[in-house]
Amino acid sequence: MQTIIYILPELFLSFSIMSLLMIGIFVKKSFKLVNFLTILCIIFAIALVINQPSEVIKIFNESYIIDKLSIVMKVLTLLFCIFVLLLSKEYLKINNIDKIEYPIIVLGSVLGILIMISSYDLIVFYLGLELQSLCLYILASFKRDDERSTEAGLKYFVLSALASGLLLYGCSLIYGFTGSTNFEIISTNLNDQNIGTIYGIIFIIVGLAFKVSAVPFHMWTPDVYEGSPTSVTSFFALIPKIAALTVFIRFMYVPFVNVISQWQMIIVFLSIASMVLGAVAAIGQNNIKRLMAYSSIGHMGYALAGLSTGTIAGIQSTIIYLIIYLVMNLGAFGCIFMLKRENTFYENINDLSGLSKNHPMLALSFLVILFSLAGIPPLAGFFAKFYIFMSVIESKMYALAIIGLLTTVISAFYYLRIIKIIYFDKPKKPFELNYDWGLRGSLILSSILVLIYFIYPSILIDLISSIQIF
Repeated sequence: MQTIIYILPELFLSFSIMSLLMIGIFVKKSFKLVNFLTILCIIFAIALVINQPSEVIKIFNESYIIDKLSIVMKVLTLLFCIFVLLLSKEYLKINNIDKIEYPIIVLGSVLGILIMISSYDLIVFYLGLELQSLCLYILASFKRDDERSTEAGLKYFVLSALASGLLLYGCSLIYGFTGSTNFEIISTNLNDQNIGTIYGIIFIIVGLAFKVSAVPFHMWTPDVYEGSPTSVTSFFALIPKIAALTVFIRFMYVPFVNVISQWQMIIVFLSIASMVLGAVAAIGQNNIKRLMAYSSIGHMGYALAGLSTGTIAGIQSTIIYLIIYLVMNLGAFGCIFMLKRENTFYENINDLSGLSKNHPMLALSFLVILFSLAGIPPLAGFFAKFYIFMSVIESKMYALAIIGLLTTVISAFYYLRIIKIIYFDKPKKPFELNYDWGLRGSLILSSILVLIYFIYPSILIDLISSIQIF
């Protein structure tokens, strides 16, 4: 009974999914009701997570862990899931995809993510990963009548299945050479002289790199971001990133902490490649969702730079970077959802021409978010990159820091290009202003947080500093 208390959020979400499915089936045209109940369920799940003890607790034969890291990441996942559901409500209605399955599948994916975050065993981790992935396959192709959406779903399914296969092969190699699936026992038994375990680590890193869309395993990201419905793209850009980076931290610093010399350079390579490609490839993009995909690849490169240091400061800077990135991305997608005219959503960057003349407040929000993504002081995005570079320099990884700074300058170009189009190009027909309150509120909140972060940054730093990994 004692153990049940520690998995109450996961159990509650499981029962919620089943209950909501029954409501959706028996009540006609119940999308609004199911969507509202889903948000209520998530709020209750947040309360359950917050009430969990912050000391380290391992349950189910030490295969499931409750600690400060898992609590923070679970709260982030659930919180941003609420925002995604609020953002996408009107979009789903206009595009005729306001089906009861949507919030239920989102909830299923979130359940998989919560299991991944708390996993302390290879089998538990893989179960969580597959639950999350199965839901994401369906979400990517949710707009069934649209060729692009179907293509996005198929691409994601094929490539993700390949990555999951490689990851599973890596897990089985680790199990074969260490004799256990538990993270701590793996750490004790891992031998860096054994070529089999090194191959196992490499395969696991490949699988995880796919999930965070790090180069060269990024190939799915632009197509899936562009082809999926915008509501799903916003989910892809926010929620799975939390799970993937948490698992990355968990893997690198619990089972593989004793063989850091074997994997450090791989993470450094993934980081550099992601930063460079994310900065360069985004320059020629005209579709704003595709641009966000390359932007996401670049940002994950910075997050991995902090992870590659092998220090507590590096991990903490990665977590801070992730939180600020999520807030910025929420604001960016809030702006994208507002580009609506005559029940059509616009995705081309040129459609933003002269936005400042017709919608000055929306243009201002866009300006703040884009400047922050570019890392311009004193906005939150600057501090996120500053923490990363500080931890990298402290670890004497000067080449990585220099490349990171150069790519920041390059990436600033395509963000400034959008700002130039918004403020200096000839205005087009105005967009509609009848925005949903959830969408408006999410955008205002993210813009304010990005804008005022510099006033009191210690709140976030103090919270993250209390997280201990090893």
